[in-house]
Amino acid sequence: MTITSARSSTRAFAAFTAAMIAICVGLGVWQLERRVEKHTLIAALDARIGAAPVALPPPSDWPTRNAAHDEFRRVSFTATYLKQPDVMVYSAGSAVREDVSGPGTWAFLPARLASGETVVIDAGFVPNTMQERSVEDRAVGKLVTGEPVTLTGYLRFPESAGWLTPAANHGTRLWFTRDHLAMAKSLGWGEVAPFYIDLETPEPANGIPKPGPLTPHLRDEHMQYAITWFALAAALLVAFAVWVRSRRAQAVTRDLL
Repeated sequence: MTITSARSSTRAFAAFTAAMIAICVGLGVWQLERRVEKHTLIAALDARIGAAPVALPPPSDWPTRNAAHDEFRRVSFTATYLKQPDVMVYSAGSAVREDVSGPGTWAFLPARLASGETVVIDAGFVPNTMQERSVEDRAVGKLVTGEPVTLTGYLRFPESAGWLTPAANHGTRLWFTRDHLAMAKSLGWGEVAPFYIDLETPEPANGIPKPGPLTPHLRDEHMQYAITWFALAAALLVAFAVWVRSRRAQAVTRDLL
């Protein structure tokens, strides 16, 4: 290999190494920025969950509500459960309820406000290992009394189904995604609020469905990811230095020969 070609290959490898190091460092910095954002979000969610419940936003404000600013905000209001088909959402557990474990379903049903608007309520968890519809029917049926009840809970926004999420079973009204807007359209609940209410209280006398306080736990592993990317950048730099040193040693050996 000539001196010119050797220098050319060294420059090319140096440029490639520099580009890879820049990418790794950039990803590390991005993870640190994401960590700051995540901590801000955790603080906001903790503040919303820990705050005293406020009145449900008026319908005129509903279009402006979104998950970024209102998810997990505590509210309290009076509504009447409607005698409409309910929906059960399957769950193998809960990431936001420390008192829920094991398979079961979340009971979703519509409730009417005094002003006439409809809000969907997640009335709580129904333990049900066999997914027998009769279990939910007995539990939820007791909620629909036709009388107004004061409800306290959290604003939640609809989920999107993933690629592997099973399709809803419309025959048994068993769903696998908390998409109350799709439920309302499918079951004829009419126009509903853009959010649903994750119920905190009251709890039925028999405890089923079981509402309760939420304690969301967001994963915070961005520092580990950042360290990994920075370590890769450092490893690339060391590898390049070793390679350059090896090339120079080979050149010296050739010159001596």
